Amino acid sequence: MAQYELLLPKMGESVAEATIIKWVKQPGDMIEVDESVLEIATDKVDSEVPSPTAGKLLKVLFNEDDVVQVGAVIAIIETDANAATKADEIAVPADKEKQTAVKEEKIPGSEQLEIAAENKPKPADYSDSSRFYSPLVKSIAAEEGISLSELDTIKGSGSEGRVTKQDILEFVSQKSGNTKTASVPDSPISQKAPAVPVEKPQATAPAAVVSVSGGDEIIEMDRMRKLIADHMVMSKQTSPHVTSFVEADVTNIVKWRERVKNNFEKREGEKITFTPIFIEALAKAIKDLPMINVSVNGTQIIKKKDINIGMAAALPSGNLIVPVIKNADQLNLVGLTKSVNDLARRARQSKLKPDETQGGTFTMTNVGSFGNVMGTPIINQPQAAILAVGAIKKKPAVIETEYGDVIAIRHMMFLSLSYDHRVVDGSLGGSFVRKVADYLEAWDVNREI
Repeated sequence: MAQYELLLPKMGESVAEATIIKWVKQPGDMIEVDESVLEIATDKVDSEVPSPTAGKLLKVLFNEDDVVQVGAVIAIIETDANAATKADEIAVPADKEKQTAVKEEKIPGSEQLEIAAENKPKPADYSDSSRFYSPLVKSIAAEEGISLSELDTIKGSGSEGRVTKQDILEFVSQKSGNTKTASVPDSPISQKAPAVPVEKPQATAPAAVVSVSGGDEIIEMDRMRKLIADHMVMSKQTSPHVTSFVEADVTNIVKWRERVKNNFEKREGEKITFTPIFIEALAKAIKDLPMINVSVNGTQIIKKKDINIGMAAALPSGNLIVPVIKNADQLNLVGLTKSVNDLARRARQSKLKPDETQGGTFTMTNVGSFGNVMGTPIINQPQAAILAVGAIKKKPAVIETEYGDVIAIRHMMFLSLSYDHRVVDGSLGGSFVRKVADYLEAWDVNREI
């Protein structure tokens, strides 16, 4: 019998480590090919690690809640394969912070990079703490120059007293004496904006006391719900939200989709929904009004070159996730349809890769899927705007014709755009949502796909 080293797989260009949430298999369990062995979490998404080989799980090298580097050996599987490595040849970490060394070939010219790296200041080491800190919390602490002794004094509001992102951001704010927000480690923008004097924050109001009666049920938030809660509170505290509304006549789109959907499904093997149509109109409107596709960095406005549209998707657990369609303006309607269906399907199956939830520059959410006619969505930071599309309803509407105005039954839909009033004024916000509606109303009912 041979032994196979199960590695923590690469999960995207910007993801270097992950936290082990749960071992689905235990030592001694049999594993089939592509069967899930463990569940892991990054700061963006939870996912499962399948086994590329069949066999028996001999040993796990890390415990739950351990933070593991990508490429590290995490388990040993006994298999019939001939090309596996013996277990006694594997360097097992002495403790949960040490990782298996990865052998690399020497690349010509890499000596200069190594010298430059040696001259860089060493990152803070938080491995001596007895407390668990997530990769995101460690990254913020390192960037803000927070020592281990300071980090250990922070009172955590998370599960089992863990320090959350919001806890450390509040600590940074109190330490600096202003409302400066720590830079998020996955942001590609270096936080070098000019310092702006700001007023000291008002004392935080104490949390309301919640009374609990004997028949009430107390439900602890899961990890994803805590992340969503922190992100939503942070967004409202960061951006002054304004929402503009437009009602669009989408009768031509409804009739067109009804005409083509059966043939499209037979030809492409995919169902065509309204979502890719809305995203196509969004991408066109962003190209017309690119200042809606921005982020704020201090006093700087970062105008995004790429149009990466996130689509909010509800999960079976009731939580929310936002997979991103990269370069949406470069895809035709068939490509958008396949991307939308694939991301939505894998989101429901918890099979998204971390990179597929990153890099969004604008977000759309479909509140109409719940029967709502409109909504006022919260901006998905660090973006500057988010569009909500409501339910399509039949309504009597006035139509202008060459013979005069007539009343007819039309398919109508509300669009609502929430935007960051620091950088998007009512003129731009209102013009943008009107532009999206114009593209939808101008849909060619004879369009071929």
